[in-house]
Amino acid sequence: MDHSNCFSTTYQEARSKFLEACSSANLTVKSYAHPLPGREGEELAMDAALLGPADAEHLLVITSATHGVEGFCGSGVQIALIRDPAFQSRAAAASVAVLYVHGVNPWGFSWLRRWTAENVDLNRNCIDFTDPAGLPDNPAYDAVADLLIPQRWPDPEADRKLAEWVEKHGFDALKDAVSYGQYHQPDGLFFGGTEPTWSNRTFRQVLRDFAQRCTRLAFIDLHTGLGPKGYGEKILLTDDSGGKRTRARRWWGEVTSLTEGSSVSSMVAGPLGSLLAPECPQAEITDIGLEYGTYPPDQMLAALRADQWLYRTPDADRATHDAIKKLLLDAFYIDADDWKSEVVQQGITAADQAIAGLSSI
Repeated sequence: MDHSNCFSTTYQEARSKFLEACSSANLTVKSYAHPLPGREGEELAMDAALLGPADAEHLLVITSATHGVEGFCGSGVQIALIRDPAFQSRAAAASVAVLYVHGVNPWGFSWLRRWTAENVDLNRNCIDFTDPAGLPDNPAYDAVADLLIPQRWPDPEADRKLAEWVEKHGFDALKDAVSYGQYHQPDGLFFGGTEPTWSNRTFRQVLRDFAQRCTRLAFIDLHTGLGPKGYGEKILLTDDSGGKRTRARRWWGEVTSLTEGSSVSSMVAGPLGSLLAPECPQAEITDIGLEYGTYPPDQMLAALRADQWLYRTPDADRATHDAIKKLLLDAFYIDADDWKSEVVQQGITAADQAIAGLSSI
């Protein structure tokens, strides 16, 4: 099956396709409106659609655009699943309901940013903010902050010094320092915020509206940007409470772990999946991130650095603005039919494995 038409080039197109697919599949959508407009003046929303009964004991939750611009991939996978009657039949036969949450970070999806409107990384925002003194500490970020986002762009001197730092400490050390999350530079990279963002609060509400009756819950959060091109790495993002690591590997096979250090991703301070347990205490939870590879990590970092410079430089000329946005989009979404086919097939397989796992004894 050709899945290329499941993908889009703008948030507005992606949302329209998602809503149309839900309508064709007779799925009712509940939309949670974002307070800000999109890049084209369009309405932004987190849209939730449930396949199956509201009181299903077994529930699979599939999310897209936790990291805004990564939604071009995740949306395409969700739409392919909704358009697939065979998948719907398999879910129904296993008595598993499927909740599609489209555009968890719709602002970043529309405006071509990885972060939310508050410049917050949603996967570092799902923590307890009640005690500011207890926020995760990341002093390593300070050592490279000024090199990551210099005063001008491009800045060969900053690039040279950053390369020297990497030569001395290693790229993995840079990746850990940058991507763990930081909570004291609001205009920096991977900022975790000072309070729960709209996306954080709204996803909690989605779980309250749709995930209070299930006794077993599987969660697949769709991401792009790390790992071999086109390969979907299954990553255990949260701790191993309740034996979820054992279950995840029984269901999905090869599953890496942030806590074990076996993943292409570094540890993150507050992933979206950490909201599941407090909002759905009645359910046994098994959650993974499905991370599709695009380009080498140095290219990813270059795109993020450029885009963050642009965020700090709102008066940049149009040509520079457009070039950086294209660089960022290309880094997180490969507009090629073979890549799209790979990610959809792996997405369907992962969803099928979750259904089988949920329905197993």
